Amino acid sequence: MVIISEYNEQDDKPPSSSPVSPKPSNETKVEEVKEAKNATNAIEENKKGLLAPNIGNGLDLDNYSWGQSLQEVNANIPVPQGTKSRFIVCDIKMNHLTVGLKGQPPIIDGELYRPVKVEDCFWTLEDQKSISVLLTKIDKMHWWKWVVKGEPELDTEKVEPEITRLSELDPEIRSSVETIMFDQRQEAMGLPTLDEMQNQEMLKFIMEKYPQMDFSKAQKS
Repeated sequence: MVIISEYNEQDDKPPSSSPVSPKPSNETKVEEVKEAKNATNAIEENKKGLLAPNIGNGLDLDNYSWGQSLQEVNANIPVPQGTKSRFIVCDIKMNHLTVGLKGQPPIIDGELYRPVKVEDCFWTLEDQKSISVLLTKIDKMHWWKWVVKGEPELDTEKVEPEITRLSELDPEIRSSVETIMFDQRQEAMGLPTLDEMQNQEMLKFIMEKYPQMDFSKAQKS
């Protein structure tokens, strides 16, 4: 706020100075820096257009919600109370999903994020008020960012699978999941992934074993 002091223009004396505000303490400065950083992070998230996952590691959208594990995707689509199964349209293809009611525009209609195993996919009508669709992933190594193309994008770096679910996986898949989670944490901190670390160790071993070789052009991961 600017304070303007009134004084006689013919008076050569300068206007009396306003009280000087005390300098902010170090603690205040730290809080201001934190607030500025949080605001910057929020702006960056908005620019990326990424959304934090719901409790099911999916998203709650305007017309339906969905969740996922590494093996499958579950979508729950509300419909008017009393809807009969014969009025439901659900077409599941390897790369495309259509869900809705007969005679009305589809609620979901688009290209899937990744292909699904059609013979292991199905839908059910829950209490005549919602359609539950289960999609079985072919690629069980990646989290989906959306169900169909054009929807809001999920921030997969914030997906947090339950530990109990990991313990139920077979050893091979569990190892892959743990590797993915480790790499995501490393990338988020700007650190090398597991493959990059292994490549660095291999290069170091070779350089020590063959010191006479020229490694000046070698590219470290």
